[in-house]
Amino acid sequence: MARHLVDDVVIGWDELGTDLLDNAPPEITEALTGGQQWPSRTMDHLITTDGSPPVRMTVTEHSAADQDIQWGYILRPHGIEVLPVPHTGAGPVVGWDTDPRTVFSDDPGHWTSPASAPVVVPLRAARPPRTAPATTAEKPRPSARR
Repeated sequence: MARHLVDDVVIGWDELGTDLLDNAPPEITEALTGGQQWPSRTMDHLITTDGSPPVRMTVTEHSAADQDIQWGYILRPHGIEVLPVPHTGAGPVVGWDTDPRTVFSDDPGHWTSPASAPVVVPLRAARPPRTAPATTAEKPRPSARR
């Protein structure tokens, strides 16, 4: 994951796609994407105001506030640490073994403690009910979280 998200990208990500779910169980992919697929997109066509080549943005705990960053993610061996940048310098770690269908709060105030991640709905309720498929045309693609 670290190699794909950090090492193998030149500048940064415009959108993370379903390619991150390659080799995931089909039921996980279906639950998270509704069965749709789209590729990750990098920031390849950036133009700087002075014409110089764009460079990767380096973010530290000292520079994050000046760069208008709302959320930070630190890849740890045991999980991903989630930080609401304007509110705290540390956040809870979501273990790599956490079911990706788990629903978490998106309120930065709920992520200010390095204790446990704020699950909103029990995992059992996060799974879609087993009903007949809708007769609508195409499902809208979930919006990207950046």
